[in-house]
Amino acid sequence: MTSSDNLVSQEELPSHDHRPQKQEQEAASDEVTEVAPNIIRTQLPVNLPGLGHVNCYLIEDERGIAVVDPGLPGEDSWKALSSRLKTAGYTVNNIHTVIVTHSHFDHFGGAERIRKETGAKILTHRNFRKAFNRNELDENEDSGALDPNSEEAQQAVIDRIFSERLPWGTKRTKPPQKEIERFRKMGRFNSSWFKTPEPNEEVQDNDIVKLGGREWLSIHTPGHTNDHLCLWDPANGIMFSGDHVLPSITPHIGGITPESDPLSQFFGSLERMTQFENVVITLPAHGHPFTNLRERSNEIIDHHQERLQTIRDASNKLIEGTVTDYMRVLFSERAWGDMAESETYAHLEHLKETGELQRDSDNGLFTYTNTQ
Repeated sequence: MTSSDNLVSQEELPSHDHRPQKQEQEAASDEVTEVAPNIIRTQLPVNLPGLGHVNCYLIEDERGIAVVDPGLPGEDSWKALSSRLKTAGYTVNNIHTVIVTHSHFDHFGGAERIRKETGAKILTHRNFRKAFNRNELDENEDSGALDPNSEEAQQAVIDRIFSERLPWGTKRTKPPQKEIERFRKMGRFNSSWFKTPEPNEEVQDNDIVKLGGREWLSIHTPGHTNDHLCLWDPANGIMFSGDHVLPSITPHIGGITPESDPLSQFFGSLERMTQFENVVITLPAHGHPFTNLRERSNEIIDHHQERLQTIRDASNKLIEGTVTDYMRVLFSERAWGDMAESETYAHLEHLKETGELQRDSDNGLFTYTNTQ
């Protein structure tokens, strides 16, 4: 289990050198703005590395509203959502549909509570999965015996997370106790924080979804997660891009996933974005709406191709290099850690799948050697 899969690439984390703040790092504003006809953008607070908010969009129609990505679990996000709805002239009871773009908790967190209070349906891609794939706490045979809010239960979560060996063979890095206590106070070690909702409407690629008096096409865009869903309105040129294409940072492509080559999936999904014609506006899950979907998709492709070339060049000198060795080549020291290793692993596995690297294992510790 990992709490880092949903975060952006470590290269984008803020540092102490006063670099300009990225759009996605901006704190949530309480502004409510119409960004397209009958589509309202609200921002909910997110306190995660590299992220300051998540965009929760309201799609208006004669039945009320559908919401896209209702934020984190917890009272802070719920209060913010209720406040933004009030500003827009709605209440939670006006929500008839929740669309969750993918299975990360800053996107699905409010979904189950909305359904419980209003009976709203939850719509996802059919691949929608538990956010952490394996070893989810509510699947633990002992999890039902403890109050998830108790100190004992939260300590069990902490012990479990930081005793875990990562797929490439290194141990998870335990943060300073001060950080652990901060996360504990936020509820991040409560098992209910990670519990994903059960969708009652699942779509496949190119299904028609009727929302806001429009017909949207569901666009499956695996890479960041295998269940990532975008929505496309061809009549009005509107694309909900979720975390797939963001305006100024690159989404995290991690190796902690059941897929053998998530980076290859991501490339395919980005190339697909370049094929859409007449895109008037793209509505991302973080950062501001933008108009250059094709260009931005190509920029992200180029970024990851550059990383792959960096690994190829390094592999000429790194004989039997570990994921940690390659991470130190790809990332600046301020970004070193589990998340940077995870993204490095995804790139190494991609080159393994293409036959450019050979992977070996020494007691579970992976090493990679150039096959050229």
